[in-house]
Order: sequence, then C-alpha cells, then structure tokens
Amino acid sequence: MNPVKIGLLGLGTVGGGTATVLKRNAEEIARRAGRGIIVDYAATLEPERAAELGLEGLRTTDDAFAVVNDPDIAIVVELIGGYSPAKELVLQAIENGKHVVTANKALIAVHGNEIFAKAQEKGVMVAFEAGIAGGIPIIKALREGLAANKIEWLAGIINGTGNFILTEMRDKGRDFEDVLAEAQALGYAEADPTFDVEGIDAAHKLSILSSIAFGIPLQFEKTYTEGITKITRDDVVYAAELGYNIKHLGIARRTPLGIEQRVHPTMIPKKRLIANVDGVMNAVLVYGDAVGPTLYYGAGAGDEPTASAVVADIIDVVRVLTTDPENRVPHLAFQPDALSDLPILPIDAIETAYYLRLCAKNHAGVLAEVTKILGEGEISIKAFIQKEPEHSTDNVDIILLTHRIKEGNMNTALTKIEALDVICGDAVRIRVESL
Repeated sequence: MNPVKIGLLGLGTVGGGTATVLKRNAEEIARRAGRGIIVDYAATLEPERAAELGLEGLRTTDDAFAVVNDPDIAIVVELIGGYSPAKELVLQAIENGKHVVTANKALIAVHGNEIFAKAQEKGVMVAFEAGIAGGIPIIKALREGLAANKIEWLAGIINGTGNFILTEMRDKGRDFEDVLAEAQALGYAEADPTFDVEGIDAAHKLSILSSIAFGIPLQFEKTYTEGITKITRDDVVYAAELGYNIKHLGIARRTPLGIEQRVHPTMIPKKRLIANVDGVMNAVLVYGDAVGPTLYYGAGAGDEPTASAVVADIIDVVRVLTTDPENRVPHLAFQPDALSDLPILPIDAIETAYYLRLCAKNHAGVLAEVTKILGEGEISIKAFIQKEPEHSTDNVDIILLTHRIKEGNMNTALTKIEALDVICGDAVRIRVESL
C-alpha cells in the first residue's frame, strides 16, 4: 500500500519536531498505522530548515496554500498558530477533501464550531490533540477512554508559563515580575506574555475540554478569565500557612443550572496531587461518575512532546482514511446532532470558598466591622490570620478563609468592606477549591 503523504504548514519548533519524530520512528509508526507516512511538502519561510532537519528531498514553499491545494497531499498539518491565515488554510484544506491535524488551540476554541461543521459536511477529520497540554493525551482520554462516564468536573494546570511563575514565587520567595522576566529569558514566555499570564491561553484550552466533557458547543467567549498578575509573594506565603498552594487553574463543572467554565488563580490543599505539579509541567484532573478522579500529567509544551500528540493524531487519521465518516469518533466526543444546550453560567452564579487579604488600618474593632458585613451576607469564616505590624502606625494584613458561598454574595460583601474607612485599597480575592 502506498504511503500517506503529509503536508506541513510550518517548520518551526513543533513542525520540526513532528518531522523529526515521523522520520526517526518511521518503522514503528508504519506498524501502528498500517501503512507508511511521509512528509512530502512543507510551507516555511526558512527553506534551509529542511536540510537542518535532515529531510532530504522534502519539497518546500513559502506559499502555504500551495501545500493545501496540492493533490498529492492527503493530510494537512497546520502548525502556524493564530487565527489567520490558519483559519483560511484549514477551511481550504477541508474544502479540498483533505484531513487536518492542528496544534492550534486558539483556532479551535474560537472557530471550531464552523470548522467541524465544514468537516462534517465534507466527510473529513480534524484532529487537535496537540492543542491542549502538549504531549498529554487528554482529548483522547475524555473522548474515548472515559466515554462510559458522565463527566462531573475537570480542573487543569494547562499553561506551563503560569505554573512556572507560581512555582518560583512559592519555592524561592520571588516577585511576579522578576520570575516573568526569567520565563521570557528561558523561552517559556513570549515577549508579549499576555496570553499566558492573563489566562487567555488557558481559556482557549478549557473551552475545548469543557465542550468535549459535557457535549456542548465551543463557547470560548463565555469563559470567565482571570490572570495571575495580581498574585503577590505575600499571598503565596499566606496560602502556604493555611495549608494551600496557589495554582492557575481552568475549571469546568456540571451543575443543575448549567456549566461552570472559568480560569483563575485557585488555592488547592497541598495534599492534592495536582497541587504539587510544579514548573512548566501540565496536569488535568477529571472526575467521572463511574471511574471517579483520574489525573493526567506530563510535558505541556516543547518540540517533541507536542510532536508526540501531532503524530498520534496523524496515525489516527491514517487508520480511518477508508472508514465511513458516520462511524468515526466525533470531533467533540458527542454526535453533532446530540450536543446539549446547557448554558455556561456567569461567574456570579458559581459557588466556591475564598481566600481574602485585606489591608486594614491598625485600629481596634476593624475585624468586628468586617465580620459583621460577612455575617450579613451569610458568609462564614473557616480560618483567620492577622500579622502584627512592625510599628504601631503601620497598616496590617488580615487574611480570611471562608466556607463556600456564591460569588455574587461575595461581590456584594466585598463592595461594602472596601468602602469602610478602616480598609485601605481593594481586597485580594483568590478562589479556593478542594477538588
């Protein structure tokens, strides 16, 4: 049987890793896929990359549409990233009857509904395992391995940059800006780190995981998103004193009213496995009604970890090239005509516990005023820390850990607390999950 010819859009970090893995493990991959797989054509602005990667005979071009429109290419692997021209290239490949593999979580999160509908119409596959958590096969686990389960919730550390920053702040007592600069120097963070530190990258990934877990359309725009830029060294220390680690989590949960879909800093008890996932590593914790909690851990980025997922998707596509489209695994795990219309809940409607850090004047009766407001909002206190000031005129930090309460109730209480004359500045709030 003739080998399947692959067209790569991009020969950068992941594209180069994909080509390398396909070449190095060609024999093993052919045994798994049932036929050979070769990279035949690549779009790149650096044609010398092919020689650097040892890809003799590889056709290259600076026109990505030339690859997409080439009749010999059966599978287009999109590794350019971003929204455009990735979207146009993917839709053109589908229009040409080609299968698509992509590592582009932003594209899938924002335009996935349109792309999957087009793929369904044309009878082709769009595979995107590499878009989430690098080499961790979390999409396959949710879509296939846990198919017997009703997924109750999932929580993930799905951005390695943010996890590296929070780990360094905890372990070495460093400030956010200091660690961010190192992350940029090490190549973990981009020159513009907004997508990582403000949670946008994690929100892209979470919206995809949520759709697959609960059988709902992709709704990135409804994901509550909060970054880690306001987390201070003091918050990390106070969390540790209370028995928690701070992680930047993506959380999706099924409730009777709808789906929680949120990304924000979260305090997790230190004894939880996911609380001890450090550095640039990723992890996703999934709770299914039949299996209970399962944890998926591994490298969330890098050339070969991500290439591992890209090549696995290519093998899956090759295995089903001749399969009736109606009998393939659905893109979002559930049959397209069986997606649910469960709403995504606004952040005010979610219920969680809270860590609060209040800067207060060193006056008698401050705590009584604060607890009175919390009591009026039916918010009960679980733990309390007050640091003694170095001088009698200094302000003091008051740390409160609450029991679970609706976010809307907490918002109302914080508005009243921040209006008190004895409170200086805005309260710091971190949500707390026991998982």
